[in-house]
Amino acid sequence: MKFLQKMSFTQKDLDYLNENASFVMIDSLEKNKKLVTANLNYLMDLGVKNYRDIFLEYYDLFLLDNSNFTSIFNKYDREDLVDKLAKNVAIIEYL
Repeated sequence: MKFLQKMSFTQKDLDYLNENASFVMIDSLEKNKKLVTANLNYLMDLGVKNYRDIFLEYYDLFLLDNSNFTSIFNKYDREDLVDKLAKNVAIIEYL
């Protein structure tokens, strides 16, 4: 998961992921690192500062095709969305 370290994920973040995600999921994330990176970059480009927290809770979401991933977030006002995600990452479930 070195590609996540390049995106400012800490060893503590990676340990959390290894403890909470199945081996199959970790393998899928690794095999699809370009897609996962593109989706993480999209959140960062939106201005989402807690993208690591979102990823650690909803890592499976980052395996969505990039166009499907971005369409989830493009439905909402950017500033409002970023603000709500900063306050509560659980709203991802309702998008």
